[in-house]
Amino acid sequence: MSFTLFVDARLALARDSLAGLSTGDALGAQYFLPGSPSADLDTGSPSVDLATGALPPAPWEWTDDTEMACSVLAELADSGGIDRDRLALAFAERCAPRRGYGAGAMLILGLIRTGTPWPLAAASAFDGQGSCGNGAAMRVGPLGAYFADSTARAAAQARASAEVTHAHPEGITGAVAVAVAAALAARARLDGHRPAPERLLAGIAAALDPGTEVHRSVSRAAGLLGRPLPRVVAALGNGSRVTAQDTVGFTLWVAATHLDDYPAAIQTCVRAGGDVDTTAAIAGAVVAAYTGVGTPGGVPDSWLAAREPLPAWLP
Repeated sequence: MSFTLFVDARLALARDSLAGLSTGDALGAQYFLPGSPSADLDTGSPSVDLATGALPPAPWEWTDDTEMACSVLAELADSGGIDRDRLALAFAERCAPRRGYGAGAMLILGLIRTGTPWPLAAASAFDGQGSCGNGAAMRVGPLGAYFADSTARAAAQARASAEVTHAHPEGITGAVAVAVAAALAARARLDGHRPAPERLLAGIAAALDPGTEVHRSVSRAAGLLGRPLPRVVAALGNGSRVTAQDTVGFTLWVAATHLDDYPAAIQTCVRAGGDVDTTAAIAGAVVAAYTGVGTPGGVPDSWLAAREPLPAWLP
């Protein structure tokens, strides 16, 4: 059954997804730092058990994942869609290096900030190949939740949001995959029905270019449902290469497996190691689009309180 959401409902869904993204990002970042506790995938025993309340001391500072996601949500709140020129400039002007931006992102955003048109800046990355990094995927979950009534619009708007920094097809497809996942999760929340993990992954894969590695990774994820985490990481990656190809399939496996249990999703990302702030941000955005905040299985209020406040400029 088709339906259309009012703007207030769209923003409420997007804000819940942003809460899941930013909390996952900020908490995950505590385990991405050198010398921080790490997972023991051989035994399956995490060195810190988040379920027992053994959490890092607050406040948890968020990273570039959250800063860029806030710009995406601000653009949606302002105009109801993505204007690529405005979004590119917002990314460039709000870029705070201390938030952990990668070298490639810093180069692209620096070019945009000094007047280079975003299509040229994005295309200049990696010797003209464009970036296939996971940055476009990490920031797009709230956009998907905003378009819960149309996966086609979620996909199109995700593509637009990705293109301003990622000219490579894999980087763009990664963003589309996460946006469609968040849209389907938010739609399931409105319908009051939790989709079976295999159906959720199939719905995501159906929206992707079948010629991409991201599509193949999402398809492989469906065959790994119920498998031990070490095997999943070996097959799909954990973001350690910081590409869409080794990040998106894994995070959507996590989200499909733990769609009604936000703490379990974040715990799984921490146990997997790798680019933990980004994997937790992506999985957290999708899961929170379904669970909401402060609900059974949702983003815990205590976790949200421990997360650093979001930027004052966010409407």
